[in-house]
Amino acid sequence: MAQVVPKVIIHGGAGSALQDEGGLVAIREDLHRIVEQIYQRARSGARAVECVVYGCQLLEDVPRFNAGYGSVLQSDGQVRMSASLMDGATQRFSGVINVSRVQHPIDLAAFLQASEDRVLSDLGAAELARELAIPPFDPITELRLQEWLKERAGSFQRAMARVVAEPLPADTKARRGTIGVVVLDSEGQLAVGTSTGGKGLERPGRVSDSATPAGNYANALAAVSCTGIGEDIIDECLATRIVVRVTDGLGIEAAFAKSFAEATTNQRDFGAIGLTHRGEIAWGKTSDVLLAAYHTGTTPRDTLDLAVGTLTGHLLP
Repeated sequence: MAQVVPKVIIHGGAGSALQDEGGLVAIREDLHRIVEQIYQRARSGARAVECVVYGCQLLEDVPRFNAGYGSVLQSDGQVRMSASLMDGATQRFSGVINVSRVQHPIDLAAFLQASEDRVLSDLGAAELARELAIPPFDPITELRLQEWLKERAGSFQRAMARVVAEPLPADTKARRGTIGVVVLDSEGQLAVGTSTGGKGLERPGRVSDSATPAGNYANALAAVSCTGIGEDIIDECLATRIVVRVTDGLGIEAAFAKSFAEATTNQRDFGAIGLTHRGEIAWGKTSDVLLAAYHTGTTPRDTLDLAVGTLTGHLLP
């Protein structure tokens, strides 16, 4: 098989626009650095699945994003994270739901790729972490703790936490956060991974879309990762819907546009990123901003300046 130019697109959440220029600059630097690191690994010949896991680990380690270290706290003051991985070449999905005290939830999803039981909830995921001798890790940052304490003092009037950890006024609008990585490797194979701390302040036991095919899906032709209001993503079955439309012959630009037009009609609040086996990069959003960056094989770029309005089916060669 002829070698193809690897492609990468990642996201760090979607929601209302960032409040300060300093925060925007820092997020851009994080996204560009990480998408470049993932691309270089793909360029060296690593498989798409390996690159996705590596990219999710990098994003889970950035405390400003809501995944891994820096995850939001639920209403009871605990962090429960979810992550999933899908290999487009094998069309195999694996994931963990509401796992606590691990540094990289994506590692558990990666291990489960070869398991007969490929999606585990909290107790099963915790037991797996023990079996793998993964050391306990406290993902709570001071900013997330202070965010939770402020909300507790106000009897949790806000519906959810902010997508990015930053010191903002109390009346700042809530935002939605998740990280995601989509990779096309040099063999033309696709993979996708998505990881989240949830929406924050939610009822314990709530299940995110990130560890379901609604939020994270791939086959041999397309791969999509979603971010935003999990319930909205699940209601639209967004990632799977876009991938199925591409599989049925619709171009990815048209698949994104059609899916996001439907989402807008239904007043959904989310964003998504995607790739095809031909190297076409696409994203869409109904929220103000999508924190995403991509690598076309030449240089990293991002979507951060697209702060207002709805972008659907944006396509890059």
